[in-house]
Amino acid sequence: MAEQAAANFWVKRDDLRTTKIVETAIPSADALQPGEVLFKVDDFAFTANNITYAAFGEAMKYWDFFPADEGWGRVPVWGFGDALASNAEGVAVGERFYGYFPMSTHFVAQAVRVSDAGFFDGAANRTELSPVYNNYLRVTADAGYDAAREAEQSLLRPLFTTSFLIDDFLDDNQFFEASTVVLSSASSKTSLGLAQVLSSRATNKPRVIGLTSKGNIEFVEGVGYYDDVVAYDDISSIEVEGNVVFVDMAGDANVRAAIHNHFADRLTCSCAVGGTHWEQGGGADNLPGVQPTLFFAPSQIQKRNKDWGAEVLQAKISKAWGTFLASVDGWMKVERSGGRDVTKQVYLDVLEGKVAPESGKIISLWDI
Repeated sequence: MAEQAAANFWVKRDDLRTTKIVETAIPSADALQPGEVLFKVDDFAFTANNITYAAFGEAMKYWDFFPADEGWGRVPVWGFGDALASNAEGVAVGERFYGYFPMSTHFVAQAVRVSDAGFFDGAANRTELSPVYNNYLRVTADAGYDAAREAEQSLLRPLFTTSFLIDDFLDDNQFFEASTVVLSSASSKTSLGLAQVLSSRATNKPRVIGLTSKGNIEFVEGVGYYDDVVAYDDISSIEVEGNVVFVDMAGDANVRAAIHNHFADRLTCSCAVGGTHWEQGGGADNLPGVQPTLFFAPSQIQKRNKDWGAEVLQAKISKAWGTFLASVDGWMKVERSGGRDVTKQVYLDVLEGKVAPESGKIISLWDI
């Protein structure tokens, strides 16, 4: 990397396999505008969830968080950054924050609404985007932070928040009068989190069935969160009584059609969440049963902030997160790596579905 240049990982929006490194100047401390903070992006997690961000980049405006040249995008990631320079009152050099970063070595945020907990990025391109993604947390004030568990936090905490909110959404709707919940992409970390929460329920506990590829069946069975694990090819063999909820993490049109055709009118909720099978996406029209609808986690957060207040919601999430975190050491293996070439390889491996489900990839554009 050229001296005083930041490295930025870009992907082609209409061809996610095409990537490039773009170098940009690093602003000096005295060049920062009022409110700006220059971060060193230390490291970040990369999972199938990040592929969902790319696959839904246009529809869900994920590309809008970190602008790039026409036709190119910067995939958002969750990780940790240190303030290298600050022209923002209340943000000190050397402070460490957790949040939503680009795949870069450096990042400039516009700190607004600064508090003891952290700040929000008030950059003009982010003002119309969900505040959930614009919040940067000081590690010193984050009740859920454990320095020894940073990797697990980057890998699982944002996904688990979605898992918790899906469970809450289903509970808020009396599970749509269903007694069974079927999850696609059962080995994905969001599905694993949701399955753990569902299986831990004290009341309204449903039967939880995970759908996965044949190669992942042993792993998914081994985590112990599912009542049954079924290969995608065997959907027609599922036998359950009563109504069924389908939570679709895969976004695979063939899987969706198989579920809708098998359960038909007994399918009372078809909830689209992710796109781990990003190349198999397709229309959801004219299927038996209820019409598929998109679940957007920030909407449920807004509802519960209104119902309960933000502090109560965060306390509930933190309690559930602690329970889930205590269970992951039995199956997840953190794997750290760094450098430009390594970052590209990890990105492509996750894109192509070549990463083992037990692997937790923590990467950095810095050589480590």
